[in-house]
Amino acid sequence: MKKFSELGLDNRIVELLNRNGFIEPTEVQEKAVPIALEGKDLIVRSKTGTGKTYAFMLPILDRAKRGEHVGALVLAPTRELALQIAAMTRKVDANGKGVTVVYGGASINVQIQELRRKPTIVIGTPGRVLDLIERGALDISRIQFMVLDEADMMLDMGFIDDIERILALTPAQKQTMVLSATIPDAIVSIARRHMRDPVKIVVGKEEELVVNTITHFYSIADYRGKFATLLAYIKKYNPSKAIVFARTKHMADILYDFMKSKGFDVILMHGGLTQAKREHSLGEFRRGARFMIATNVAARGLDISGISDIINFDVPDDPNLYVHRSGRSARMNADGRSFTIINESQRDLITQIKNLANIRIERLDLDTREFEGAMPRMQMRHEHGEGRYGRGRSGGYGRFGHGRDRRRTYKNDFSYSHR
Repeated sequence: MKKFSELGLDNRIVELLNRNGFIEPTEVQEKAVPIALEGKDLIVRSKTGTGKTYAFMLPILDRAKRGEHVGALVLAPTRELALQIAAMTRKVDANGKGVTVVYGGASINVQIQELRRKPTIVIGTPGRVLDLIERGALDISRIQFMVLDEADMMLDMGFIDDIERILALTPAQKQTMVLSATIPDAIVSIARRHMRDPVKIVVGKEEELVVNTITHFYSIADYRGKFATLLAYIKKYNPSKAIVFARTKHMADILYDFMKSKGFDVILMHGGLTQAKREHSLGEFRRGARFMIATNVAARGLDISGISDIINFDVPDDPNLYVHRSGRSARMNADGRSFTIINESQRDLITQIKNLANIRIERLDLDTREFEGAMPRMQMRHEHGEGRYGRGRSGGYGRFGHGRDRRRTYKNDFSYSHR
């Protein structure tokens, strides 16, 4: 294994890497950094948790020129990932290039003020980047570097049109790097139109989407037995740090209250929270909270070390989401577990996940007798969704008072559909 000092990087960057505990590059960093330093376009396919951020950011920090114009634009699918990339960049910004992060849900006026300080690197989500460009606050016509990070997730989230519009505003003579856990046809199409003879780097086998240090389990439980199954799993494996995934924000709220009532150290993370609350929750989880209850907003892009277990309280309908969720565990080649609770009618989803990710998932028979009857303290009226919170002030149902036009009908698996 090479050292960072052997990759051709500026010595001041290497010194900061070493000071922050990064001595040896990961495989993707070792392969990508020297090629990126040569100025070549790159398509990098590497699994979640393999160190892709520094694979593209170290060459940018080494080569970007500081001046009157933005030198590098990095697009990320979520505000959390954008903030994380910025935090990692600042740790090794040896030459004071300057980083600004822009994303929706925060004051655009504050972000405009930050852009006036002429940062070399701008990291942001596609929608907010476009908004700033249209307001004349962000000029990307002279950038040297363009990065699409977690590109497949951005495409899944419907950002393809925004990405195309942004790319059309960038100069032809720039270095473009696309990094992704998978390379769907849409990414290949973007490469053909906007990249110059890109070098493709694949880390791991093409058919491997999940790191091989994760052990995969599933259990079958009826609708009301899921809570007992969750508790039985926690008792058996005693996760040191875990993310529990729910399908909906409402289910995440229920799980959060339920686990709080059982005395667990738990935080909540979903798109219904304000940005300030989400950042606070992330801070608490990083500082030592044991469980995070989350929706898919946390399935990609959060580099949180030490996660031992991923628990899918609700199995994802899309097998790709399983890959993204399980990638939160076993970061940087550590060991991890991924556990999924399904009902009898969802067995085919396990088969689909096995086939897609080329993994083995073992059935786990847990002793739930101790936890029989464990349920949240609420009544579930499946036709109208009137729980223990009663009607909301806006005339809807549930804890947050959803309007009549979005009244929720709860199914037996505690997910819901909109009428």
